[in-house]
Amino acid sequence: MSLNRSEKQAVIDEVTGLAAKAQTLVMAEYRGITVADMTKLRSQAREKGVTLSVLKNTLARRAVAGSAFEVVSDQMTGPLIYGFSIDAVAAAKVVADFAKTNDKLVIRGGAFGGKTLDVNGVKQLANIPSKEVLLAQVCGLLMSPMSRTAVVLGALAAKKGGGEAEAPAEAEAVAA
Repeated sequence: MSLNRSEKQAVIDEVTGLAAKAQTLVMAEYRGITVADMTKLRSQAREKGVTLSVLKNTLARRAVAGSAFEVVSDQMTGPLIYGFSIDAVAAAKVVADFAKTNDKLVIRGGAFGGKTLDVNGVKQLANIPSKEVLLAQVCGLLMSPMSRTAVVLGALAAKKGGGEAEAPAEAEAVAA
């Protein structure tokens, strides 16, 4: 079913809005994927805050014109699913993880920060830990010197405390 001009403009406006907010765009070819698998992919994407869209490529090219994702407009050919995410790694992670278990989903490329990503670039982006994990790692690094200092001070206090406790016992032994 073809869209009329106003429906096409509505799709372009919606995708332009997604592209304006997103940091990452991932494109994958979905030829041969079952409806059940596509539904599973979409639900995984929703959980991670990724918007997946199957679009006509001409509409997608018009929607990303003038945005940071315009660099991949020449790669927009064939049956593609477009994944936009505000989180820098979420779209790449969702698509790459699904592609590991379903060989019919073929990653074609993407864009991040105004730069084109090839298949390996998308996979490398997917391997970066999430923002929450990175923040936890930084907190762990910041806490490490403090916790080590606390352990050393605790050991010194125990040693001093143990030494004073032994001194009266030694005095009693000498007196007896």
